[in-house]
Amino acid sequence: MYISQAFKSLHEWWRYLAGLIIIVIAVIIGQIPFTAAVMIKAFKNGDNIFQLDEQNMMSLLEPNLNLFLMLLSFAIGLVGVFMVAKYLHRQPLIQLTTSREKIDWKRFWFIFILWGIVSSSFVIIDYVTSPADYVINFQLVPFIILCIIAILFVPLQTSFEEYLFRGYLMQGIGVILKNKWAPLLLTSFTFGMLHIANPEVDKLGNMIMVYYIGTGLFLGIMTLMDEGLELSLGFHAANNLFTALLVTADWTAFQTHSVLKDLSDPTEAGFVDIFMPVFIVFPIILLILAKKYKWTNWKEKLFGKVVTPPNEIL
Repeated sequence: MYISQAFKSLHEWWRYLAGLIIIVIAVIIGQIPFTAAVMIKAFKNGDNIFQLDEQNMMSLLEPNLNLFLMLLSFAIGLVGVFMVAKYLHRQPLIQLTTSREKIDWKRFWFIFILWGIVSSSFVIIDYVTSPADYVINFQLVPFIILCIIAILFVPLQTSFEEYLFRGYLMQGIGVILKNKWAPLLLTSFTFGMLHIANPEVDKLGNMIMVYYIGTGLFLGIMTLMDEGLELSLGFHAANNLFTALLVTADWTAFQTHSVLKDLSDPTEAGFVDIFMPVFIVFPIILLILAKKYKWTNWKEKLFGKVVTPPNEIL
């Protein structure tokens, strides 16, 4: 039903191809300030910008400035998604977001609070059990600035990714191929592979892709089973926001003035860090949501056909 929302708007295949190109251009435009700032800083330091890897590039700027400029490109990308939906597809935002008559913010806040508590608990437990792996990184003024930037811009970054993958592409692939399993798998795989350039991959190896692709699959299942983006929007926002505020490391994509800094050897990451979330925690979350929201007919919602409604726009 959620994918079928796209039938109510202009949905020819070429529109999705053109829309994706426009969105990519919007993201590239949004990256210009970050690129310019890095180039200026590298020039002042006497560094060769072409010899710097991604981790060194992100460490050139002050962490709060670095975070703001990084997130800015996603905010502009989100505007691109909304503009493409509105003007290229004539699709109201509500139809890109949910199959319900209005956005259910209670769903958003339920999963946001739930995952915020769970993910924060993991960090706290790890800190208590392995205190040698962390140092207190807290500085009041930089942390307050971080809070302002993160609260305002992290939800825009995560919303961009959700509206693009679980929204725009999920619906687009679904109405073109007329099934649900293909958009679920394709968007999950693409979502994961787009993180392959993250510095975490260099440190943790390709094994970390299990987590990224698995997370994409988890978010896609939530979207299809719940017939909307509210849960995936809330989960993704909580995951990135609490991570940015609580813990950072020299080898992560988000290097912030967080409360804690992780000093542990990333090459030692294994079951707990990568496989436990995907194969244990995420299924438990899905079971909790299924019980709360009375999800049924899993096979049809995840693997069924996308039926053209009688009021399809031709």
